[in-house]
Amino acid sequence: MNRRLLIPIVLLAIAGPLTACSKVPGVYVVEKPGGAGSGAGGAKKFNATSYADGVWSSKVVPAAQQGAVDAATLLPALRADQNGASARYGKQAGAGSPYSFLVKGTGTVTGTSTGNAVGSIQVKVPGVGKTDVNLAVGPAFVGTAVRDAVGFIKFGQFTNQIDYADAATALNAKVKATVVNGVDLKSIKGKKVTFTGAFQLLAPSSVMVTPITLAVAS
Repeated sequence: MNRRLLIPIVLLAIAGPLTACSKVPGVYVVEKPGGAGSGAGGAKKFNATSYADGVWSSKVVPAAQQGAVDAATLLPALRADQNGASARYGKQAGAGSPYSFLVKGTGTVTGTSTGNAVGSIQVKVPGVGKTDVNLAVGPAFVGTAVRDAVGFIKFGQFTNQIDYADAATALNAKVKATVVNGVDLKSIKGKKVTFTGAFQLLAPSSVMVTPITLAVAS
């Protein structure tokens, strides 16, 4: 074959499979047919804030209130048999993804860690044993536990993984705006709190719960 014809043919063969992808720095974002955006035919760009606003009160909070497992049941079970308890109580965003859990409890705030972006309060919850329970209070909230634990938010509902990730970020922003906003962290130590929330298990000895509901006793 003529060498001058070979290079264009090879380039076309490489370029062809990429036409269904949108490229962002270092990542190929696979999209559904129709192009970018989550509207009909890909015409409407996904608005993560509007999405979170639309599902928070109507779906997220009820899912937490109805599906959360008592901390005194869940956390000892995870310590005793992490794999078995994860399969029983947790949810996965996809095969191989970490398990996410909905949890609830009532306890006394024993301390605060608010000197960094990912602040937290430490809560002594009766019956959990040796597991440290921390509630995230921001100002930064990280992870996808809220999105993944509620059970009704699936990747297939979104055009691409960017929208899917943005939905998780927007839900975390709702936690900041509606759950912990207004909580007086300077006076919370020693007070009783009741919470529902979500977490992904990093170690059975300590959990960081992103609160979905949080009530502080006066």
